[in-house]
Amino acid sequence: MARMGLAPVLGYLIVEENFNVALGVFVLAGVTDLLDGFIARNWANQKSALGSALDPLADKILISVLYVSLTCANLIPVPLTSMIILRDAALIAAVFYVRYKTLSPPRTLSRYFNPCYATAQLKPTFISKLNTAVQLILVAASLAAPVFNYVDSIYLQTLWCITAFTTVTSAYSYYHYGRKTVQVIKNK
Repeated sequence: MARMGLAPVLGYLIVEENFNVALGVFVLAGVTDLLDGFIARNWANQKSALGSALDPLADKILISVLYVSLTCANLIPVPLTSMIILRDAALIAAVFYVRYKTLSPPRTLSRYFNPCYATAQLKPTFISKLNTAVQLILVAASLAAPVFNYVDSIYLQTLWCITAFTTVTSAYSYYHYGRKTVQVIKNK
């Protein structure tokens, strides 16, 4: 919940070009993500169906807001942000489709959106995990660029290319491996 709450704050700070504070808030969001993962791995009674549904959603919201805001601030090119948003939208659409196909009748809205009726789990591919890491590195580097005066750096531009490559490769991996990335939990 903290990451979802920090997303609009980060977006506002970036659009207002308050990059010093935005960089600090981004680090805080990262710490909450690490803390959330640590707690979920080490205390079994802290895991929940709602938490496992909200965690990837919070990541997608945060990444999307950061990329759009950084693009508005002219720190990340429009085509790269478009590519990332389109990939994530396609993945979300696929998740909704899988949810529909694995939820047994009656398929009511309350059952469909109830995370307690877990029917399938998406297993990220290796390249998808790598892509997420590269995307976050680019966000951190882009936020730090105006703070440390390297906005026009060739290294930042190289990171754009690497991010584009891992984003396309990740999208292709989900398309290619399709069913292998989805594990049906139970038929409800």
